[in-house]
Amino acid sequence: MTGKLTALMLLLLSLCACSTTSPRESQGKFVPREVVVAGATHRYQVFVPSQAAGGHPPVILFLHGSGERGEDNQGQLNAGLPPYLRKHMDDFPAIVVIPQAPTDGEWVGDNLKAAMAALEASTREFGGDTKRTYLTGLSMGGYGTWELALMEPNRFAALVPICGAITQINPERALYVAPVIHEPDPYAALAARLRHIPTWIFHGAKDDIVPPQDDRKIYAALKAAGADVQYTEFPDANHNSWDATYNDDAMWKWLFAQHKD
Repeated sequence: MTGKLTALMLLLLSLCACSTTSPRESQGKFVPREVVVAGATHRYQVFVPSQAAGGHPPVILFLHGSGERGEDNQGQLNAGLPPYLRKHMDDFPAIVVIPQAPTDGEWVGDNLKAAMAALEASTREFGGDTKRTYLTGLSMGGYGTWELALMEPNRFAALVPICGAITQINPERALYVAPVIHEPDPYAALAARLRHIPTWIFHGAKDDIVPPQDDRKIYAALKAAGADVQYTEFPDANHNSWDATYNDDAMWKWLFAQHKD
């Protein structure tokens, strides 16, 4: 009787231990989540890598462009990094947090606070590596990458902004990076604050939505400030320079090599 009771207790302990951990599956997957910031609910998706990623995989926060805004928690999966993830469900080695800005929203204020809350919640839930946490975004999300990095200058191990800018390129849309826009030299101001973060900037030379001149100036300012920065301009790409970026094996090798001390 004592032996049966001991066996039962061991079984119960084993079941309890299993219930406190969510082992990763053999294939990566997207899971929906939500956070509440300033009384508002913000929904997001998380790409959870397969168990092959190991115990504490790196974490990427991805900020989408203006065309993926909405309230459905699905539109942000249609362009940029998420389609790449669908092609690499088995072997992509990182957690990817994918918030969605509201239909009329930008990557500023509470939307960025919600993105950060989603990042922190996902890192805790899925055991991400806080020293290998990266920030990337495209177009509106490229602006958002600079904006959030200035808000959280000590959080990210590397930045990959794509086809973004910091000044108001389109006179019909008030899209700019607020923390530096009123500085006498916004490029030098940004470089002074972010020169400690390794950065790789990507843009299309033929981009007629967000022309590349701002990213060229940011790159020059970061270089002048002594930053670890690279700039790739795809000569034949228009606004969509994100597909080429996320399909660049050299970028991924570089990114996953970056870590905070």
